[in-house]
Amino acid sequence: MDEHRDSGGTPQNVSAAQELPLGIRVAAAWSWRLILIGLALAGFLWLIVQVRIIVIPVLIAILLTALLAPVVEWFVRHGAPRWSGVLTALAMFVAAVWILINLIITQLRSGLDDLSSRSEEVWWEILHWIEDNKLGITAEQISGFFNKVVTTLDENQGSIWNGALGVATSAGQFVTGLLLTIFSLIFLLIDGKRIWYWVLGFLPARAHAPVDAAGITGWVSVGQYVRVQIFVAFVDAVGIGVGAALLGVPLPIPIAVLVFLGSFIPFLGAISTGLLAAFIALVYNGPVNALLMLGVVILVNQIEGHVLQPLVMGSAVKVHPLGVVLAVSTGALLAGIPGALFAVPLVAAANSIVNTLVKRQWEPGTDPVAAYHHRERTAQQAKHRARNVARITRTEGNR
Repeated sequence: MDEHRDSGGTPQNVSAAQELPLGIRVAAAWSWRLILIGLALAGFLWLIVQVRIIVIPVLIAILLTALLAPVVEWFVRHGAPRWSGVLTALAMFVAAVWILINLIITQLRSGLDDLSSRSEEVWWEILHWIEDNKLGITAEQISGFFNKVVTTLDENQGSIWNGALGVATSAGQFVTGLLLTIFSLIFLLIDGKRIWYWVLGFLPARAHAPVDAAGITGWVSVGQYVRVQIFVAFVDAVGIGVGAALLGVPLPIPIAVLVFLGSFIPFLGAISTGLLAAFIALVYNGPVNALLMLGVVILVNQIEGHVLQPLVMGSAVKVHPLGVVLAVSTGALLAGIPGALFAVPLVAAANSIVNTLVKRQWEPGTDPVAAYHHRERTAQQAKHRARNVARITRTEGNR
């Protein structure tokens, strides 16, 4: 304590913190709170990484549920049993995946070996061209560089095998993840509302209404993202696939399918798979055709970035394109391909949830969990009464 005296000479004890400027005190208060929040987020991310074999399949199941739920609800609205809608939605999804995989396998089966041999031929043509044009680099130097790369790989094959073993472990866990995804998807389609209100039941009653409203808006944003992303991926695939076909690039169908699948990672996916199309054009048709193919890829990417993402995706998920790019980059940095895949729907859901909570868009004084359980009990009682009436009617008819 520092001792000060008032105008009458009476000593007063003043805290040293009170002598600091207001800006310093505010910055310090924010700093320790932000540190705590950062530590909590780091611990949460660490926990997710530890149980990623469970988290990733469940997140995939949630995205697929957002995609297939409208099909199930359409059956329910038209009076069909819910299980029929679930079976139809699952059958449609399996058929679509089988068609895509079949297209890739059947088209690449005959062209992959030829692509490998043509790539080797083009490599030697590039080396001869460099020698003939005397660019100051000899073919021996380039070959020596790649030989060093191969030697380095041989010397570090232990680390490489460890990485391959990690991949093999993940491949061994693939079946577990696939089964978990399928079971989660089926149960979410059949009993999604009951699962949601069961989760809400762990929260205090006063939190039920705001969390329910925030969760519903977040779920709507995820559904809009999935459906719009399929449209964006389809446009990218058609644009690059048609461009490849018009330029005479081999394997246009596998290229289009790979672009469609890669486009589910916004911005980065379409560019990466588009570069594959430019490489195939270079191998088979030469550098001019490859540059034209690259121009098609850039044009389609510009249409996605300046038309589809801002107008279609931006209006659907309410996230600025810059936010999409930063989210994808951060997700890829933290969690690789899964992080890039789930980044945008998580950001879209978080944006909707925060807006709902800030604007207090829920009815105060209501308890959606209690209302849901009341509706369930009423429905069960109605079914029970209907079964009793039917049983009495059958008994009287037998008499």
